[in-house]
Amino acid sequence: MKTLAAVAFALVALWLVPANAQNRAVAIFAGGCFWCMEPPFDKLDGVLSTTSGYIGGTKADPTYEQVTAGRTGHYEAVQIEYDPARIGYDKLLEVFWRNIDPVDPTGQFCDKGPQYRSAIFALDEEQRKLAEASKTALDKSGKLPSRVVTEILPAAKFYAAEDYHQDYYRKNPGRYTFYRWNCGRDGRLQQLWGKPS
Repeated sequence: MKTLAAVAFALVALWLVPANAQNRAVAIFAGGCFWCMEPPFDKLDGVLSTTSGYIGGTKADPTYEQVTAGRTGHYEAVQIEYDPARIGYDKLLEVFWRNIDPVDPTGQFCDKGPQYRSAIFALDEEQRKLAEASKTALDKSGKLPSRVVTEILPAAKFYAAEDYHQDYYRKNPGRYTFYRWNCGRDGRLQQLWGKPS
């Protein structure tokens, strides 16, 4: 009887694993300083976690110092784990656009260099199509002063940044707030998108 119960439990556990896996999806966005890209996603219902890191370059296991020097090819980015039953990729794209300057080819706000450029890293064909459609719609909307230069790229290996970068805005609220203000991020976002709702 114990053996039968153990087999039944194992079968139920195996059946549940794929169901749980289906409730998790990943999106990766580069929007300049990764400290500033975690908060807008963390507050969304359906977002399970955000991780600051590096993507798109040639250096394996890059460090913050190497990436900020601008010679690894990596972007500072945020990886978002979310429940697609509660929030769609299209909503994540909308939040992404509203938190970057999509017309700046040199970086984001006060952070300049290839490591701070904006980009969407598509993990599959569906994400690529949705990203392309949202970019085209934004260009056609006439809301922005010039053409959208944010790239849509195939996702590569994502490297989590050092622990002290994760949830920086929560761990160091004073420093984070000063950096964000000093960088002119909120002023430029308001100029582009209007006051946040």
